[in-house]
Amino acid sequence: MKDILGTPAILVGLFALLGLVLQKKSVSDVVSGTLKTIMGFIILGAGATVVTGSLDFFGKMFEKAFHIQGVVPNNEAIVAVAQNAFGTETALIMLIGMIVNIILARFTPFKYIFLTGHHTLFMACLIASVLSVSGLSGVALVLIGSVILGLWMVLSPAIIQPYVRQVTGSDDIAVGHFGSIGYLVSGFVGKVLGNKQKSTEEVKVPKSLGFLRDSSVAVALTMAVMFLVVTLSAGQHYVETELSGGTNFIVFAIIQSITFAGGVYIILSGVRMVIAEIVPSFKGIADKIVPNAKPALDVPAVFPFAPNAVIIGFLSSFVAGLISMALLPLFGLAVIVPGLVPHFFTGAAAGVFGNATGGRRGAILGAFANGLIISFLPALLLPVLSGLGFENTTFGDADFGFIGIILSFFIKLFS
Repeated sequence: MKDILGTPAILVGLFALLGLVLQKKSVSDVVSGTLKTIMGFIILGAGATVVTGSLDFFGKMFEKAFHIQGVVPNNEAIVAVAQNAFGTETALIMLIGMIVNIILARFTPFKYIFLTGHHTLFMACLIASVLSVSGLSGVALVLIGSVILGLWMVLSPAIIQPYVRQVTGSDDIAVGHFGSIGYLVSGFVGKVLGNKQKSTEEVKVPKSLGFLRDSSVAVALTMAVMFLVVTLSAGQHYVETELSGGTNFIVFAIIQSITFAGGVYIILSGVRMVIAEIVPSFKGIADKIVPNAKPALDVPAVFPFAPNAVIIGFLSSFVAGLISMALLPLFGLAVIVPGLVPHFFTGAAAGVFGNATGGRRGAILGAFANGLIISFLPALLLPVLSGLGFENTTFGDADFGFIGIILSFFIKLFS
């Protein structure tokens, strides 16, 4: 029993098994769904090894080149690494937190069922990691963590729902993505500083930028640029003698950038496999318990409403990330190297929300504000996580930094 509860892949697999059995699925579906869930967790761990290896090379070259510690935020990477230390707690907080979400949606005015399962997993991991610093463990850690997770699963869609209604023109869906603080700020900035009458959708984006819509290609290309810059700055001699084992330093940089993108792809595939089995069974149960519930969907659900804002928002957020690299040391904070994954997804969404409230100017300025947020919050969160041995990467999206810092503040206050 200890080995079963101590292995997150098996634990979550059992939850999928229970959900499928309760829905009276066929034996074939039950076996397939359970095995795919377990397999997804194993794939996630394999991808983490690939990503963290690439990030390690990048960090060493960055430090050699610029004599500063650069950290690339990546939710998938840090969660996969943290599974070794907090795997059981993460799995339990995730599963019980989803139940808390349903209970709160049933008995409070916040009728949101958070269906972005991988973000639920990521937030459960963050909460487990931060609460452990306070000395909590066992049942207390899991119960407190589950309540915190369940609360934020209904509150985060609620705070941005007014802007979602402006984006979609209806109240049928919500956004369930833990970048909500950034989207809230983006919508507010767009409303205050923008002009709603001049939409981004009146702008024609060159087809040559269409590749940015494919996140895997965009990750590889952007990381290639970053790797080449730090490789050239670190110097051929250092890279070939200390890191690449004699492989040409330019070839090494290109291979590592594609390796990073491949690792992220592997991790996302593992996460999707897990979520594809858990969420449908969970949603089926939730629909019977929570009448009039709104599905809180992953943030790409808003992308089709303003495709141009997606590209504009991403670029504006990324520029803010680059500028932040120069600003962070002035505040005594670690340099956060702008990771394309958080800047693409949250920056694009921030652009859509900013456009809904403030047109083109709202999309640009709102997404820029998001870029600053997802640069400074991870830097402020880093000291909390570094005490747990997670120095090389951190969480990228706004809510992780917000919740982590708030929890850390209360832990210190009551310690």
